[in-house]
Amino acid sequence: MTEKQLFDAKAFIQHLTHQPGVYRMYDDEGVVIYVGKAKDLKKRVSSYFRATVDRPKTQTLVRHIAAMDVTVTNTEAEALILENNFIKKYRPRYNVLLRDDKSYPYILVSQHQHPRLAFHRGTRREKGEYFGPFPNGVAVRESLRLLQKLFPVRQCEDSYYRARSRPCLQYQLKRCLAPCVKGYCSDEEYQEQVDLAKSFLQGKNQQVIDQLVVKMEQASTQLEFERAARFRDQIGALRKVQERNAVTGNQQELDVIGFARRGGIAAIHLLFIREGAVQGSRSYFPKLPSDTSDNEVLLAFLLQFYLNDQVGRRLPREIILPADNAALLLDPEHDLQVLEQALAQQVRMTHNVRGERKQYQVLAQKNALNALESKLNQASTMSMRLQQLEQVLDVAEPIQRMECFDISHTMGQETVASCVVFDRQGPKKSDYRRFNIKGITPGDDYAAMAQALQRRFDAALKSPEGLAALPDILFIDGGKGQLSQAEAYFEQWAAPKHIDAPLLIGVAKGESRKPGLETLILAGSHQTIPLAGDAPALHLVQHIRDESHRFAITGHRQRRAKVKRSSKLEDIPGIGAKRRQKLLQNLGGLQEVKQASIDQLSAVPGISREIAETIYHAFRDE
Repeated sequence: MTEKQLFDAKAFIQHLTHQPGVYRMYDDEGVVIYVGKAKDLKKRVSSYFRATVDRPKTQTLVRHIAAMDVTVTNTEAEALILENNFIKKYRPRYNVLLRDDKSYPYILVSQHQHPRLAFHRGTRREKGEYFGPFPNGVAVRESLRLLQKLFPVRQCEDSYYRARSRPCLQYQLKRCLAPCVKGYCSDEEYQEQVDLAKSFLQGKNQQVIDQLVVKMEQASTQLEFERAARFRDQIGALRKVQERNAVTGNQQELDVIGFARRGGIAAIHLLFIREGAVQGSRSYFPKLPSDTSDNEVLLAFLLQFYLNDQVGRRLPREIILPADNAALLLDPEHDLQVLEQALAQQVRMTHNVRGERKQYQVLAQKNALNALESKLNQASTMSMRLQQLEQVLDVAEPIQRMECFDISHTMGQETVASCVVFDRQGPKKSDYRRFNIKGITPGDDYAAMAQALQRRFDAALKSPEGLAALPDILFIDGGKGQLSQAEAYFEQWAAPKHIDAPLLIGVAKGESRKPGLETLILAGSHQTIPLAGDAPALHLVQHIRDESHRFAITGHRQRRAKVKRSSKLEDIPGIGAKRRQKLLQNLGGLQEVKQASIDQLSAVPGISREIAETIYHAFRDE
């Protein structure tokens, strides 16, 4: 077996040009593993082979390079387009890949003598006007059903239309004027409805209503009451549609992007704004190589989504980026001005927006977070991650239940412990628990963890149902100190009862607290469990830990807010809700109660002198 020949980077770089272009990297089997573009090919390619390359992704990539070639372009914008074409062609494993690039559907208004409304996807060969794009086929068909109820324009195939000798059922339902049969409607009357449908598809709802009102009044004046009634019904139906359309505005043509990332999965959500209304939305989940930055993911998505000229996508006038990815605009290697040039300067890109556009930006971000949460909790994702975790831990039986504990407080005050539960389907929120920690030294996380474990598992010993709900794995958010508390508790808990304790694993954060750098510590030996940053098993642990952290923080904030809302009166013995109300009403507020003398307090109905003295001294002893 011959030894793998190393790539001679020095010799390759020596003769490279400083012009813009695209470079391709190949492995020892001749497969393209990475495609990149550069404003200066020599400088960019040289950066991969420096002695101080600190990114693990780059280090791994360089180890697999067996050959390289470059293609020179006239401008950086041309390089951007060529890079996108190569990525689509080769699908390199170290590039961020957008998996779903199928064409978007449109509504077609054909150019026949009697135009038809039709669903269209793919190359626009047929003559006519195209409205869209819509996020998916369901959205198009729903729109076509609505149009059929509002405007009596045919939607039948041409072969069906030409073969008619009498009106079909759609005419009887008043959903078509039957232009296929002579004598039922004039060409002008039919074209009138086609024009109204086009205006409606352009978002000019009020303009359509105004035109129909004029036509209704004209028909009424001419004593054509049946025609006037038809226009009246159309106006009523359009007003109902207008009332239901809650997501409208003045922005004519926008794409708004939301971005969220967690547990090795990135979700990118697009809102399509056309003619002042949200026309639809769609979520994408690109394939991510390990150690890929958020900006790199977002830029790769923009390149592949908007430079894909094979899907019949009409570019918007403006693209609003996520507010949190503003650094993308400042990165010289990922300059969005180059992308705008590649799009023939048709599109403006921004992230700093206000007013209505800001509302759209927030809405897109909410949808991205929701899509990410749904993806993380999908049964297929959970099953795959669980299987790998079982392999890593080498457990004898399938994992049925996992729990994770976390502690949250502010400077030791209002400490709350959380316990979240995951089964094979994902989070089991009905079993989540919070524990308000009391009677410990403020800030003592070890004592807080010991108390939370005691309150959770002491109760489990008292019933068969509690014993049946014991976890297979118990994750402790923290290092060896917190893990030792759990070990000490289960030693005295399990042995006397001959009950098997859960498998204990500590989840310690990395030095920079960056996701992917967590250390998993096994109880007993305190050995670390080696897991790569992009391992599905680690993503599952991160998901459980993050959910525990979120649940603890939410409980802590609620408790802290409750303390802020409560008054000192609630802590005074003998002062119930009615007496508090009397005091506040008669004295004018809490500050007046604090400053009142014993005589003033005892003058309040229901407050004896003894209680007045208790209240007086309670505020003075603070």
